[in-house]
Amino acid sequence: MKTKAIRLHGTKDLLLEELELPEIREDEILAKMMTDSVCMSTYKLVQQGSAHKRAPDDLSEKPVIIGHEMAGVIISVGAKWKDKYRAGQRFTIQPSLNYNGTFDTPGYSYSYFGGDCTYCVIPNEVMELNCLIPIKGESFFQSSLAEPIACVIAGYNRMYHTSDVNHEHTMGVKPQGNLIIFGACGPMGLAAIDYALQLENGPALIVAVDVSKERIARAQAVLTVPNNRRLVFFNAESSSDVVQDLRSLSNGAGYDDVFVYAPVQRLIEQADKVLATDGCLNFFAGPVDKGLSAMINMYNIHYAKTHYVGFTGSTNDDLLDAIRLSDEGRINPTVMLTHIGGLNSVIETTLNLPQIPGGKKLIYTQIDLPLTAIKDFHKLSAENPLFGELADACDRANGCWSAEAERILLAHYNVDTTK
Repeated sequence: MKTKAIRLHGTKDLLLEELELPEIREDEILAKMMTDSVCMSTYKLVQQGSAHKRAPDDLSEKPVIIGHEMAGVIISVGAKWKDKYRAGQRFTIQPSLNYNGTFDTPGYSYSYFGGDCTYCVIPNEVMELNCLIPIKGESFFQSSLAEPIACVIAGYNRMYHTSDVNHEHTMGVKPQGNLIIFGACGPMGLAAIDYALQLENGPALIVAVDVSKERIARAQAVLTVPNNRRLVFFNAESSSDVVQDLRSLSNGAGYDDVFVYAPVQRLIEQADKVLATDGCLNFFAGPVDKGLSAMINMYNIHYAKTHYVGFTGSTNDDLLDAIRLSDEGRINPTVMLTHIGGLNSVIETTLNLPQIPGGKKLIYTQIDLPLTAIKDFHKLSAENPLFGELADACDRANGCWSAEAERILLAHYNVDTTK
């Protein structure tokens, strides 16, 4: 079977190729890709090429299909997996395989398996590790967004607090505590706010720090705040003393749980200064600069028990939680999403991702469509009636992409979503 795929051949060397897939073996699965959400981690991969620890050393000879935030449909199943999977099933992937101690990862390491393609071959190790996850949701895009949501959940699960009477760690954010997110109104930050708002015994105060009034305005418009939660947006650009103003919002106590969602030294140092006693700082943002460092208060680490944690990726349990919470309507992954495009838009989008404003960029891999901002649908409707239909559907979803919008888009392009 032929596939169209975006493959990385070297540093910043992406090509849209048509190639023949090998016949699947008895322990493999053939899949049709439907959506892939463009991740900043893929941008970092493309910038580093073979220097990236998850990429092959010889990319020029073994190019890889990029994209790991994927959803699709199973086409055929090798004999080994026929009792567990079937043709027609929708699925997503947990990309953090860690198979036999290797760094091999979908979207980084495989020549015939990744998110940015029309069809691909899923290798045995994905099923061996239960990382091929069937989905029941009505849309593909929510399943593509489940992986970044799972990373957010993993960040929360890595938080911990200590005790004065023993050496045990209590995992998770502090119940009824103060929580703050630096870089809060980017796509992952929005997901982090949304997740905190639904926690059954979560923080009493959530402070969202950003430097863009436009991003803050959109966050206020798309997020729903329960009555038992207090969410405060803070524009750091309007403050002459960020640390003092943030500590004042917590009545001087500081913050029990602190997330840093942008790899900026200044933010890290501000975050360190607002930690409460026994406060936990999670450096969530993955930097490209291997030498990124910041000044932190060692006195407080000793006497105020402040501590730090970081993590990359997620676990199967995190991904299953993301899917469940989305299916139950307790979280709304669509708040992250601001653009859609087709397979033909992947290369330009990936190479220029940091410069493209807005949140998540979602690719529908079975179609060709320029990367398009949801906010521009109305003005584009005069040239293309499709955008008028999509605009109306998004208006019914509080200005966000929706399952209805996805159905309209795929129907317009006559995409078969069953096989």
